[in-house]
Amino acid sequence: MGTETALLWLRRDLRLHDNPALVAAAGADRLLPVVAVDPRRYGTAAYGGSDSFDFEKTGGRRTAFRCEALADLRARLRTRGSDLVVRTGEPEVVIPTLADRVDADAVHVHTRPTPEERAVEAWVEDALGATLVRHWGHTLYHPDDLPEDVADIEDTYTPFRKRVESAATVRDPRPVPDLPARPAVDPGPVPAPADLGVDAEPDDDRAVLAFEGGETAGLARVEAYLWETDSLRTYKETRNELVGRDYSSKLSPWLNEGCLSPRRVNAEIDRYEERRVANDSTYWLRFELRWRDFFQFQFAKHGATAFTPGGIRRRDVDWVDDETALDRWKRGQTGIPFVDANMRELNRTGYMSNRGRQNVASFLANDLRIDWRKGAAYFETRLIDYDPASNYGNWAYVAGVGNDARNRSFDVLAQAKRYDPDAEYVTRWVPELDALPPEYAHEPWRLTADGTAAHGVELGVDYPRPMVDLDG
Repeated sequence: MGTETALLWLRRDLRLHDNPALVAAAGADRLLPVVAVDPRRYGTAAYGGSDSFDFEKTGGRRTAFRCEALADLRARLRTRGSDLVVRTGEPEVVIPTLADRVDADAVHVHTRPTPEERAVEAWVEDALGATLVRHWGHTLYHPDDLPEDVADIEDTYTPFRKRVESAATVRDPRPVPDLPARPAVDPGPVPAPADLGVDAEPDDDRAVLAFEGGETAGLARVEAYLWETDSLRTYKETRNELVGRDYSSKLSPWLNEGCLSPRRVNAEIDRYEERRVANDSTYWLRFELRWRDFFQFQFAKHGATAFTPGGIRRRDVDWVDDETALDRWKRGQTGIPFVDANMRELNRTGYMSNRGRQNVASFLANDLRIDWRKGAAYFETRLIDYDPASNYGNWAYVAGVGNDARNRSFDVLAQAKRYDPDAEYVTRWVPELDALPPEYAHEPWRLTADGTAAHGVELGVDYPRPMVDLDG
């Protein structure tokens, strides 16, 4: 028998633990781990369709996070006698070229459910002289373990959740395999954001967490959140808070870049329940992991339809084309403090709470009636934890064109008063209003002329007048 060589094409699965593609590829006699940094994921891109618009594909924070993750993966491979080959170029060129160079018998890759990622897989497969072996490794549940075929999953979350809770099991995480010899290929440099044409973004000391890319940092965050701070114990009660490091798990950046496996998180929750406590909070973190799965399977089911103006419901909505209003929303200058605070946090840190995301999305799609996809595309640029299925799925859900037939419009003022009663969050990110009492910090338009003078805040000068009348 000859020597078998495998190429491992890594994408958004930048980890060694619980990596099914790595486990399979490590069965060969020689293994070449490769990342192709696709330049099409950076710079200006066009959102396709008859009503196409341009947007920046990947912003500075997620680009930096991804570059850090590549450097960390390389370091972890080197401790095991291997290395990570990094090339900047289109995968359909890079992967077949390297596969030919090392005479690979097979290329192993994790497949993804969204059209853009599947298209790249198909282009690579067409150009390969070797076999492309697809694996599934980014969800809690494997599709083969679901109670029904992905095409038959209902389009609302609750039936899906109940079915998997009663009739599906989560596979155990796969251990890191022994790594075979690596063919002699120059590993190449890990790019910096500037090499990809992306500007670095400054840090902001108001950020809830200093997100560092890589498996090492992702596993450390699990350790800190569950074990060091014991924060999982109260997750259900604190998950809607807005200020602080540990009000929520904040695992999404590592999950979505593949630095952290959801099955590893699930196993840690099991261990936590055995050693500390099993309660509503431990259940609720799994509940959120199932939500994440639901959107992945929904995009596998519906494909490109999920990215259309009317979404999977094919609703005919007369969206408003107002670039000035869209720009004010992006910059956090709507005159609605709760919306503005959340958008400014996003712009300055790459992160926003789930509660904030729902509110700013509802404001854009339901109050301003601007095409929800433009908001989702802006999140794609800015979010450090962007994932196409989770991002566009949640936006469509809030906009009423996705996985819920009910009206998902949020009362932004009621939400602000409920979740930020002392206006601590609003004044943190909208310091123009920090001299106001909480009731006016959320509704500065209610100030009388005397109140305006007393507090030194003049609408239209110090802070914008509201774009819409939320009291009407």
